[in-house]
Amino acid sequence: MSSRSTNPGGASRVRRRALLGTAVLVVLVALAGLAAYVTRDGRISSKAPAPQVSSTSPSSPTASASASSRPHGSRGELPVPPSTHDPIAFGKAAAAALWSYDARAYSQRELVAALRGWLTSERKYADTASVDALVPSRVLWKEMAANGQFATAKVNEAHFPDSFTQALQADPGAITTAYVYAVTVSGKQSIAWKGSSHGGAENRVTTLAVQCRPSRPCALAGVLSAVAP
Repeated sequence: MSSRSTNPGGASRVRRRALLGTAVLVVLVALAGLAAYVTRDGRISSKAPAPQVSSTSPSSPTASASASSRPHGSRGELPVPPSTHDPIAFGKAAAAALWSYDARAYSQRELVAALRGWLTSERKYADTASVDALVPSRVLWKEMAANGQFATAKVNEAHFPDSFTQALQADPGAITTAYVYAVTVSGKQSIAWKGSSHGGAENRVTTLAVQCRPSRPCALAGVLSAVAP
């Protein structure tokens, strides 16, 4: 018997992932070349002429302050999405939220719920599974909580990959279907636990799909499986 119909939940996730990919691919040359653009003042407008695109953006205090400015050992708060129309600014904040956690301050379920609050309300573009996958399992979270483990993040840089930028410059109107942008963010995640003086740290980089419709603030569409340089 064919197994194609035995897992409707899995099929639904595949369809949702495909829709997200299609939304991003509208303005792509290839899957490996994701990028996006913003207008000169950082806002998107369907009536504006072809924008001037900056390929990089330095980390701003507002993007990573909640994740990187807390004193060592202080308890973190659940991440809250910023109200912005700038995909780069939102991407920085989202990456900081995804790279941060505090098993001492809240449960795994609470963190999952908080991160889902960053997702777009347009369900066909919201890849919930890609966000959930970045949160430790409940079993692991219990061990982390027992050890008082927490992580903070510092965002160093965010940019729109060249191939995406070039594709959008070639066809600026393509973005207006779903207004889904790709933002690659790099930074560092620092992890500490009970009894540790410094903990450990590692560099992180990820590409996010960010939806920024002109009529409402940006929201997260998902986390891409591969990093777009």
